[in-house]
Amino acid sequence: MAEEFVALFDGESFTGWEGNLELFRVEDGALVGGNLTDEIAQSEYLCTKGEYGDFELRLQARNSREDANGGIQFRSRRTPDSSDVVGYQADLGLLGGDPPRNIWGALYDQSRRNELLAVPDQEGLAEVFRPGEWNDYLIRAEGPRIQIWINGYQTVDYTEIDPDIAATGILGLQLHRGPSAEIHYRGLEIKPLEEEAPPGDDPA
Repeated sequence: MAEEFVALFDGESFTGWEGNLELFRVEDGALVGGNLTDEIAQSEYLCTKGEYGDFELRLQARNSREDANGGIQFRSRRTPDSSDVVGYQADLGLLGGDPPRNIWGALYDQSRRNELLAVPDQEGLAEVFRPGEWNDYLIRAEGPRIQIWINGYQTVDYTEIDPDIAATGILGLQLHRGPSAEIHYRGLEIKPLEEEAPPGDDPA
């Protein structure tokens, strides 16, 4: 029987999640990081208590200003005695430069290689992205292959070549350090991906 999507967030509480609850709250059925008055001293993460390997994860996200930075950690782990998280991050926000780049749907390697592994085509993303509004996010991680979609547009199709990179881990919602901002996440649902049975004759 095929797996179905199951909710990771009940819309009302932090059940199944852990993190700095002074910086994260539940509001109008969404998980919200930050506020519009206080500077964010360091990046913080609200993380699942459970771990996941191969999956499809869907959610919606929006930020309070165009350059507010956040992201969705996966196949990640907490760094002991730190607010940091190590692992893959599906990004959201703007990357400074001239011109700045929209990194919604980009794939970053947080606190490990510390680099963008794949960045969406800017023209294609611009056609579907809704600034300041809810945007649909879909992440598919299956074996070494990672795919990401924003509003149905595929932004990333990346295959990991390093066999030592972890293929399981926690999920996390990032609030990036910097000026005051809010990042909203809602509708978080996950579907485990089962391995297909090897080809062969049907049992007698």
